[in-house]
Amino acid sequence: MTMKKINAFEQGEAILKTLSKGAFLTTAADGKQNTMTIGWGSLGFKWGQPTFTVMVRQSRYTKELIDANPEFTVSFPVKEGFAQALGLCGSKSGRDLDKFAAAGLTTKAGETVSVPVIKGCGLHLECKIVEHYTMAEDKFDKELCEKWYANKDWHTCYTGIITAAYVEE
Repeated sequence: MTMKKINAFEQGEAILKTLSKGAFLTTAADGKQNTMTIGWGSLGFKWGQPTFTVMVRQSRYTKELIDANPEFTVSFPVKEGFAQALGLCGSKSGRDLDKFAAAGLTTKAGETVSVPVIKGCGLHLECKIVEHYTMAEDKFDKELCEKWYANKDWHTCYTGIITAAYVEE
């Protein structure tokens, strides 16, 4: 498998279209790694650089790892065959099982970060976190709060500078 470097913005439509169906947010720290399914995220341009922002709830195992190592990767399954893995990785905790083994996922070392990507997905971003903040109820729309945060399990938003973007060939 060879990787072809890309401009993330030129793949913006594919990134956002795939994200709405699910992508893999992968983290690693202290010899442990985890991946979770995400359906929300933002491709952007901040501080003169391309960025990607992910949201992780306070209760997630992924949050422990991402706080310990401020890097992440997002693997977008633009190829078929990942529906079951996305389902498992979005419903089970990495605290309780090795999601990679359970979902039959294979990793490849990141090129610019210490976090792997998921082989076969087709499109990958590697990011180094430069900003993070936890959402606050007093700064959030009340209707959306009632719909998405009734139990007050707020997201922490992590913005990462995109250090590598590539597609598998």
